[in-house]
Amino acid sequence: MRSSTISSTAVAPDFPVSSGEIQTIDFQRIGEVDRKHTLLTEYLQLKGFDGLLIRDPANFSWLTDGSSNLHSNGPEVFATVMVTADARVVLCNNIDSGQLFDRDLSGLGFLLKERPWTEDPGKLVHDVCRGRVIACDVPLTGTTNVRDDLQSFRLHYSKVEHDRFSELGLAVAHAVEATGRNFQIGACEAEIAGHLSHRLIKNGIEPVRMQVMADGQGWRYRHWTHGNDRVERHVVIAATGRRRGLHVSTSRTVCLGQPSSELQEVHHLATLVQATGAYFSRAGWSMSETWPRVGRIYEKFGVPDEWRSADQAELVGYRESEIRMVPGSDHRFEYGQVICWHPSVRSGLAADTMLIREGAAENLTPAENWPMLSVEVKGTQIDRPGILVRS
Repeated sequence: MRSSTISSTAVAPDFPVSSGEIQTIDFQRIGEVDRKHTLLTEYLQLKGFDGLLIRDPANFSWLTDGSSNLHSNGPEVFATVMVTADARVVLCNNIDSGQLFDRDLSGLGFLLKERPWTEDPGKLVHDVCRGRVIACDVPLTGTTNVRDDLQSFRLHYSKVEHDRFSELGLAVAHAVEATGRNFQIGACEAEIAGHLSHRLIKNGIEPVRMQVMADGQGWRYRHWTHGNDRVERHVVIAATGRRRGLHVSTSRTVCLGQPSSELQEVHHLATLVQATGAYFSRAGWSMSETWPRVGRIYEKFGVPDEWRSADQAELVGYRESEIRMVPGSDHRFEYGQVICWHPSVRSGLAADTMLIREGAAENLTPAENWPMLSVEVKGTQIDRPGILVRS
């Protein structure tokens, strides 16, 4: 137990602690952590390792069922988990251990090895590895790097995780749409991004990426974030949000006054490409089978090289981009994986996150209160978000 120079009477409340301040046991999280520990134990036995160091933030979130070992999403990792067949031990300093255990890991069966913040954190890691055959998910001297092996664990989701994807998708779509419906006419991109960030954060969603592209900004810079340009004609608003470690992305387009024929055309084409990609992102298919069908849409509508201007899709999960989908990729889609299709055509962008099924992928970021656009893929009518017209 950590010592303290503050007496207990100095901080004792003058009134009973509210039951709302007492954390309840989350049996669902306990089950998820135990399930993943079991998977890793079997892996350690199969590979002949005595233990596994989990340091990569994506793997840390996966194992802990949504916790983070980063300071405010910065680059500094402050905690590592040592996984053995018998235990999961958090290696941490005395500053961060209290908050990590009180807020994130309470009751989940993690043990703690703590050192003073003044000590090099690498020393504690070295001490627990001494004399053992250890694997690690990042390059670390004296250990075996198993980064690629752990990706396959992250990409196989439980029903609990699928439910969280769905809830997060609805929440991110709602925030983007609410921002699009309510931003003040004459606002600049940065102001709109601020409103979007507020809506995400108040719902417990971390804004990982926000794009506010006014009046065709995205045509020049496909990865534009936001600047000081004011929206005069139309704007594309896109967001990637993270909650409990999982990521989803979506976009919506808003026009001030009736949209030009050019805007309608590029939005329709981007939407058709996205719907085609989603339709053919099927369990058992590879991207090399899906891509020719997507590429034909670009060719059919007279922009055969437009796809070269921007990335098109990636598998998502505990990373914003788990596997980038490129035309020649031999990655084979698996049932239950999650993909974000976000093709862009000039100033048009259509981004949504999908759950891969045996048939067409299921949209996890559907429109809630938004004009819809219907496109046809192989005789099937598919509804996707259209352009919101504001006067």
